[in-house]
Amino acid sequence: MHTDGGARGNPGPAGIGVVLEYNDQKKNYKKFIGTATNNQAEYQAVILGLEKAKEAGIQEVDVFLDSELVQQQLIGGYKVKNQDLASLFVKVWNLQQSFKKVKYIHVRRTDNKEADKLVNQAIDEA
Repeated sequence: MHTDGGARGNPGPAGIGVVLEYNDQKKNYKKFIGTATNNQAEYQAVILGLEKAKEAGIQEVDVFLDSELVQQQLIGGYKVKNQDLASLFVKVWNLQQSFKKVKYIHVRRTDNKEADKLVNQAIDEA
């Protein structure tokens, strides 16, 4: 699964995108989330992706995201100091309990183009 979130203005109009690939299927999700920061959008993208993976009955998921901050917070490398992010972190933590295994992998933005495109489409369509 590739996830991405972004805001124009930080905070500003924000969108999220998820590309979920499993069992020879590929599903794209995008959503306008209103006003948010880039980091809030990144977390919300992970949440949407995990929700969709859970609905699909997936047991093990690799989450590729281009936010080093969010990836490091999710693997315990960085502390979550921001209160708004802390509540989103808890949502992710609770969701990941539904899976046998969840792995968070940081990738370069250039390796996350499809999810990034969905973010921009969500914002543009709003």
